[in-house]
Amino acid sequence: MQASQKHSTSAGIHIYHHQPVQGIDPYNHYQILQSNSCHDIHDSSSQGTNVSFEASKEQYYTLDSSPAINGLIGCDSPSCASVSSNRSPFSPQNSQSYYSDQHQSSDNTYGSPISGCSSAEDSYELKNKLRELEITLLGPEPDIADSSLGWMDNVLVKMVSVAGDPIQRLGAYMLEGLRARFESSGSLIYKALKCEQPTSKDLMTYMHVLYQICPYWKFAYISANVVIGEAMQNEARIHIIDFQIAQGTQWFLLIQALARRPGGPPFVSVTGVDDSQSNHARGGGLHIVGKKLSEYANSLGVPFEFHSAAMCGSEVELENLVIRPGEALAVNFPYVLHHMPDESVSTENHRDRLLRLVKSLSPKVVTLVEQESNTNTSPFFQRFVETLNYYSAMFECIDVARPRDDKQRISAEQHCVARDIVNMIACEGPERVERHELLGKWRSRFSMAGFAPCPMSSSVMAAVRSLLSEFNENYRVEQRDGALYLGWKNRAMATSSAWTCY
Repeated sequence: MQASQKHSTSAGIHIYHHQPVQGIDPYNHYQILQSNSCHDIHDSSSQGTNVSFEASKEQYYTLDSSPAINGLIGCDSPSCASVSSNRSPFSPQNSQSYYSDQHQSSDNTYGSPISGCSSAEDSYELKNKLRELEITLLGPEPDIADSSLGWMDNVLVKMVSVAGDPIQRLGAYMLEGLRARFESSGSLIYKALKCEQPTSKDLMTYMHVLYQICPYWKFAYISANVVIGEAMQNEARIHIIDFQIAQGTQWFLLIQALARRPGGPPFVSVTGVDDSQSNHARGGGLHIVGKKLSEYANSLGVPFEFHSAAMCGSEVELENLVIRPGEALAVNFPYVLHHMPDESVSTENHRDRLLRLVKSLSPKVVTLVEQESNTNTSPFFQRFVETLNYYSAMFECIDVARPRDDKQRISAEQHCVARDIVNMIACEGPERVERHELLGKWRSRFSMAGFAPCPMSSSVMAAVRSLLSEFNENYRVEQRDGALYLGWKNRAMATSSAWTCY
């Protein structure tokens, strides 16, 4: 095993960022099963994609049409006092914020499980208050802060809960992000959150909860693995550069598939790019990933070596990558490129620099999976609304998988999702690391770097449909313009695409 080491640096907080190896079955995602059919997905130039699917015989409620939900297990109401910016705001007893959606109708009758906000009328009032706040956010920011802080502290904070329904939970974190922004303490809170992390064991548990109850990372792993497997089917030496290696879970799947290749497996080399957050979640460096992958490959008779690049993706240079003549190269970008600062943040523009670097390596295929959301260069108000719309769907899909009072679910949302939300709302400049772009923008970047889209095969679609058969019926997958869109109800949540050199 060879390694190329460099000191670890943080790349920020990543949604569903690290996936644990333990408890994950690497063998069951290549069978072809039928799934629900689906139809068109329409791109948007300013906000996330809306998805239009066949109507199901079942009735699925949206955030607007849900009946009142009563009899839910309660949670302590959040304090009405303001939250100090020098500590983590995300304990269940002290988290306060709000939810809004400019597209929702006024007939929502969500009930609330928290004391003092348990009736449909209270939820109706909450939505009206949030609409008023949206209108306020269109004004100059100093005026917004002066007029909104007291109102948020005295009114909205009483209507939200980290143990409530999806609106109330998202609202808690959005409100905290707004408070941090208005008090110009966004960066302080975000840095405090990164320092006040749970133990490695606890963080791994929280991430594993999300990995199991939501398909987003499995969607990334399976779609990319099938693409890479097809591109490399006749190659004797394969080298994969993974710009977000995390726990290395993805490559257990691929190694198992390559071990069954007729005529014997190829020689496989994996280079893992890392950062300090992944290191903390693992409880150690990349040698842990390399050891597990090597042992697994050896048990299947697959020749294998592992190289480490212990740095965030924006720091990677050619000398950090061990490239050998005769290797067929694949490069994997799973939910990581949106963390690279672009031209709007730095003249170095690491987002496009990294793509040009990869192009210079002449890879046989590049796989990209990203959230289908637009929060990179949008003005604050548009970014605020987009964050609300996207994460309302995210909290809905988590909600159907775990009970409202599930402590692990609450902790997973706080430690793996909420910090992303605060970062997008409260921070600006280099400190705002959550900078998502729609697939249309990624197409432009890849094209300018010298890549052409590589259409997904029917095998990729079949593998993803097989995966989704294990999850809630509201998940949908659609192939459009050669890429796959993973959606929740009518909202596209993530895209998977593949690219080759011109």
